[in-house]
Amino acid sequence: MAGVDQAVTYEAGPPRQRARIRIKPLAVVPYAMIVLLLALWEGIAHSALVTPFMLPAIETVASHIANDVKSGDAFINLAATLYRTLVGFGISAVVGVTLGVLMVQIRVVDWFFDPLISAGFPVPKVALLPVFILWFGLYDLSKITLIIANAIFPVVTATVSGLRSVDRHLIWSARNLGASERRIAWEIVIPAALPQILTGLQVALPISLIVGIVAEIVMSGDGLGGAMMDAARNLNSPQVFAGIVEIAFAGFCLIKIMEIVRRRLLVWHSESTINLAQ
Repeated sequence: MAGVDQAVTYEAGPPRQRARIRIKPLAVVPYAMIVLLLALWEGIAHSALVTPFMLPAIETVASHIANDVKSGDAFINLAATLYRTLVGFGISAVVGVTLGVLMVQIRVVDWFFDPLISAGFPVPKVALLPVFILWFGLYDLSKITLIIANAIFPVVTATVSGLRSVDRHLIWSARNLGASERRIAWEIVIPAALPQILTGLQVALPISLIVGIVAEIVMSGDGLGGAMMDAARNLNSPQVFAGIVEIAFAGFCLIKIMEIVRRRLLVWHSESTINLAQ
């Protein structure tokens, strides 16, 4: 009987405790700052410091956003902007990572591209927009090319830095144990460099959106930047601020999606353990 009692007790296990919902105070701070900013905006808009033309009230801007959503203009412009942003970012990611790998592996490639990357990174590539307009016209090709010219630099730099920072002792140990070069690359080099590569991609994504918006503002046409510029030409102040809010929302969503992708890809990494512990 004692054995049966012990077995039953063992199978039942200790009584389960109710799951406690842990609220992370630091996670709420960014959203509290957004609420504070909106409250400050509303307070200034209803004060005598500015006119409704200079700073329209939030409810007026929200009404224009609702009208854009109802008419479908918001989705059309958002789709055009995201198309250029994601195509430019995708090409920058593929070409940038590939070029970074080649620069680390092949000395001649590094010798040729390293001065170009070092000299071109700090240069404001937006100034090349008139040249791209002359070469590629006023349509998507020139805008996407400008995005690539700006977004590829942080990707290449992060890839080179990540690959060169891999602990060589790990590679030497794997070779001594008989691992092939392909296995070393997939199981040691790429996982070790992946955090820095993803950091470069996280920098390049908002840069792609910013440059795409700037190109749309300068060249007009469809897209969130073009719609906002058309509203400015018509002196439609609430529509301009509605465009700013829509751009901010699009950028916020892209950044959060990239953070989710990073957490998924680095679930094994120590930074994920630190985030879960906080």
